[in-house]
Amino acid sequence: MSTQSTQTQCTSQAAPNLIFPCSDASDVGGLSDRAARQMTLDLTGKMYCLAGIGGRVEVILANAQAAAKVLVLDGCRGECARKTMALAGLRGFAHLQMERDLGFKKGATRVTAFRICQIADRGAELLAGLLLRRFLTSRTP
Repeated sequence: MSTQSTQTQCTSQAAPNLIFPCSDASDVGGLSDRAARQMTLDLTGKMYCLAGIGGRVEVILANAQAAAKVLVLDGCRGECARKTMALAGLRGFAHLQMERDLGFKKGATRVTAFRICQIADRGAELLAGLLLRRFLTSRTP
C-alpha cells in the first residue's frame, strides 16, 4: 500500500473536529452560527449541537468527548457556549469569543460574508493551534 493511500485511510478513520456555536438571537450569535456552518462547508470541522450538550443528550456528549478537537464559538461576553460546555464537564477545547477576540460588539455588528470568513479563518487557526499544543504536551523527553 502506498504512503498516500495509508495516510488517507488513517485520516478517514480519525474522530472529527466538532464546532459548537452560540446561535443566539443577536447579530454576533448569528455570526457565530454562520461561521460554524462555513467551517463545516470548508471541511475544517463539523457544526454540532450545543443544545444537546446543555440537555445532556448522551450520544452528543459522547461524540463531543470523542472528538479529535473541539472549537466553541461565543458571540458575546455572556459566553453561554463556553459555560454550557464547562457545566457538562467538557474541557480542553479552543474558544473564540467575538467581542474579546475580534472586536465584534453585540447589537452593533452587521452579519456580512467578510465577517463570517474572518471568524471561520480564526476558528481554523485556533483548531490548528490546539493540535500543536496536544502534540507538544504529549511528547516524552
